[in-house]
Amino acid sequence: MGVAALAVAALALTACSSPSSGSTGSGTAASGVDAKSATDASAFGGMDALVEAAKAEGSLNVIALPDDWANYGKIIEAFKAKYGITVNSASPDASSAEEITAATSLAGQDTAPDVFDIGAAVALANTDKFAPYKVTSWGDIPDENKESTGLWVNDYTGLMSIGYNSNVIKTAPAKLDDLLGGDYKGKVAINGDPTQAGAAFAAVGLAAVQSGGSLDDFQPGIDFFQKLNKAGNFLTVDPTPATIASGETAVVFDWSYNNLAAAAATPGWKTTILPGTAYGSYYNQAINADAPHPAAARLWQEFLYSPEAQNLYLAAGAFPVLLGAMDAAGTTDAAAVAAVGKMPENFVSPTSEQSTAAATLLSTNWAAAIQ
Repeated sequence: MGVAALAVAALALTACSSPSSGSTGSGTAASGVDAKSATDASAFGGMDALVEAAKAEGSLNVIALPDDWANYGKIIEAFKAKYGITVNSASPDASSAEEITAATSLAGQDTAPDVFDIGAAVALANTDKFAPYKVTSWGDIPDENKESTGLWVNDYTGLMSIGYNSNVIKTAPAKLDDLLGGDYKGKVAINGDPTQAGAAFAAVGLAAVQSGGSLDDFQPGIDFFQKLNKAGNFLTVDPTPATIASGETAVVFDWSYNNLAAAAATPGWKTTILPGTAYGSYYNQAINADAPHPAAARLWQEFLYSPEAQNLYLAAGAFPVLLGAMDAAGTTDAAAVAAVGKMPENFVSPTSEQSTAAATLLSTNWAAAIQ
């Protein structure tokens, strides 16, 4: 997700504690159910039994979930209030790749992440780290938005947008090539490294579809950032609320929900969606196969795919995967839709195969392009 340095080493130093009090260390719930192998709520005997098993564990470890990212602060608080489970949030500014690194470094420890919120390219490259699970709303999730056994499931997407400090940039960019102009010298940043972070990957995807490329051909997007770098306009600083507030990163490619959150905190920060093709890419939920709190991990998934949490995503401008099903059932938050608008008709999002191909291309060509 948003990239800042992940203190994996610091996590490792605190990872020598014993398993949490509600867990046997083997994943076996007090009821005798092997929570680590449970592929749906029926394995526990239903949702009520899953809730009891999760409460017995008492804790949930999440990673890479900033409070102002897609409303995760409110989502976490709602989960805690509903179930009385402690949520331990580690490294909120970590990238998708760093989530996997943390899980590997902390394997077998009670501080390892239980769940992942992860970009498509990294998810597809690390399915061996995930435990399959199908939430009770599984049938409402479109087939193209989930792995068939439940190893990963799309949860929400935003639109790739450009945020800018209107006190510095007086006129919003009207097209991608505007960013190559002199007004943007040393001012344009993306949210991380596109070979590791989903938001940065999507920035290249947007540049591709806006400059003659496609979801099948990210090279024009890489070429654009190479030109931006050669013009002296590309800033290799990972944007944070602090760099945005200080003006260090005056122009930022990021998800619409992140730029909207920045606007709430930084006077003069505005968000624009470039005309033409709109680019989105779903983030994915997955359960760590080595989760120290496997029942709580599965209950978290159930909560995220409930109308309550899906509407909290929507309220922040992150379009949830169950939006169509909720529209049909009449459970969509109408006030949230009125505030954030509807998905554009010219929206594109890469398939699993396209994400994998683009990730391979980026791993080969990105570093050389921005030297």
